[in-house]
Amino acid sequence: MSKVDAADKTQDMTPHPVHVVGAGMAGSEAAWQIAEAGVSVVLHEMRPARGTEAHQTDRCAELVCSNSFRSDDSEYNAVGLLHHEMRQCHSLIMRAANAHQVPAGGALAVDRNGFAEAVTTALTQHSLITIQREELTALPEASAAWGDVVIATGPLTSPSLAESIRALTGEDALAFFDAIAPIVHRESIDMSKAWMQSRYDKTGPGGTGADYINCGMDKDQYEVFVRELITAPKTDFKEWEKTTAYFEGCLPIEVMAERGLDTLRYGPMKPVGLTNPHTANRPYAVVQLRQDNALGTLYNLVGFQTKMKYAEQPRVFRMIPGLEKAEFARLGGLHRNTFINSPRLLDPQLRLKTKPHIRFAGQITGVEGYIESASIGLLAGRFAAAAAKNQTVTPPPRTTALGALLAHITGLAEAETFQPMNVNFGLFPPPDTRQGGRERKLAYTQQAKKDLQAWLSCNGRQQAA
Repeated sequence: MSKVDAADKTQDMTPHPVHVVGAGMAGSEAAWQIAEAGVSVVLHEMRPARGTEAHQTDRCAELVCSNSFRSDDSEYNAVGLLHHEMRQCHSLIMRAANAHQVPAGGALAVDRNGFAEAVTTALTQHSLITIQREELTALPEASAAWGDVVIATGPLTSPSLAESIRALTGEDALAFFDAIAPIVHRESIDMSKAWMQSRYDKTGPGGTGADYINCGMDKDQYEVFVRELITAPKTDFKEWEKTTAYFEGCLPIEVMAERGLDTLRYGPMKPVGLTNPHTANRPYAVVQLRQDNALGTLYNLVGFQTKMKYAEQPRVFRMIPGLEKAEFARLGGLHRNTFINSPRLLDPQLRLKTKPHIRFAGQITGVEGYIESASIGLLAGRFAAAAAKNQTVTPPPRTTALGALLAHITGLAEAETFQPMNVNFGLFPPPDTRQGGRERKLAYTQQAKKDLQAWLSCNGRQQAA
């Protein structure tokens, strides 16, 4: 994609644009929120001038791991609530996801190429957004040229910029390994053994109740498969990487297998809610594949992030019934993610305490997951736009999903034990109810939706995407 000429953009009346560094989920959302508030933006993206170990294109908001944004249930699920809140905040990420959803039971999954292209097009065509394809190698000092900056470079921040962040903050960056699941060509799956079904036949956005391809195993097949996962050659770590932790929410399949023979049967390979129509029985274990593109020609292995060497992956995964002749569009992989100690370094407006002209957003702040990263980009964008206009935006209440995530990454009490986190009801203040189960979850979401409306009425226009 060519660089967008700043001269072709209609500029606002603020003294200088806000600079956003990184056009991933968070940076794309931040740039959009700033521009929609009437403030000009320069969006810096180093791809394709400099690639990463995980990205394959130069598109904005490219999804490098799963294509799922997880549950879209805004009444009983915290991430579904976050979807709802972002839609109410006119999120570009949610608008593109809605337009490019693919069947995924109760989850919101997207055609990754269509989704990224939609985000890229929207940003490119916005009159207040200029995209510069270049690598930023150091954090900028405050100046008339730079003004406010949002760093949204994500977990794959380039080494030179990461070193600049470490030098400025005086903190060692925390890090963990993240893994990517393989993708299979649909036509290579043997449907005489596999079958289409969602767990409990549950429907969802764009779904029918038969949205996943299921590959069942009996006890013997499962136990042999687990042994092969454990013994297959794995990616070698550099010496300095050996003390780096995995993120619990995205463990390689082999690491889970090493925790015990039945670990996978209670995790990504759980057989509940599924019946094999070929045998009329519930399988002992199941591998699920989720549609990865709108054409339905590609499917990814759900929960099968892997650190196996490339040569081993086809051999081991073809042991799965129905995948004996599987052809892989992409093999799994492993990459190093980096995040900062946000509770110690950032204030409630996501500003670096020692350099308040710099904000951080997205996964580098210690949130985990596509939608969580985008949501922090949304907040950083709104905070930065307000500052550029000499206005004030209060942080969203902690009773909302947005507020709960923000409090998690800016709460001083959590600084010593800070770890990446997906949105969950454990981050919210307890609701005023003694009920449990679904009623308690509903109390969380009802309070959140009410409080979000009040926050939006005081802090910016409300418009559903």
